[in-house]
Amino acid sequence: MKSVFKPVLLAGLMAAALSTLAQPGPGTGPGPVAGAGGPSASPEIRERMQARAKRHMDRRAADLKAKLKLSAEQEGAWNSYVAAMQPPATFPHPSRAELDKLTTPERLDKMRELRKQREAEMDKRDDATRAFYATLNAKQKKVFDANTGRPFGSRGDRRPR
Repeated sequence: MKSVFKPVLLAGLMAAALSTLAQPGPGTGPGPVAGAGGPSASPEIRERMQARAKRHMDRRAADLKAKLKLSAEQEGAWNSYVAAMQPPATFPHPSRAELDKLTTPERLDKMRELRKQREAEMDKRDDATRAFYATLNAKQKKVFDANTGRPFGSRGDRRPR
């Protein structure tokens, strides 16, 4: 009588090897930037996502304003704050072809220049936040602190603090 263990084992190993070969290799799928809102997205998709983000920002600003119960004297500071927090319409982002033409030191200088521009934008937002925060009373400051600064709020961020 023949043992069936050896042929069954070989058949199983061959099936596993063939299924491994059928898997796509690295680099065949879209990268992390090629998603819905990345630079390679179509203009329609990008515009739709930007409009959605703007609606979300507007809704959050309206909710925060209602919670703060601002006085008439604080309205000007609020309007300046909201205007400063709006993202720029277009942000300079060099194309891959443009970067490929540069040498490594030139590419590093270009990226440093873009980083400084982004940092200047963030500094403007910081200054606007500080100026608005200075106009708030103690109760409003507590409300502002509780509703800003944490992008996930109490729902999405489950990590212990």
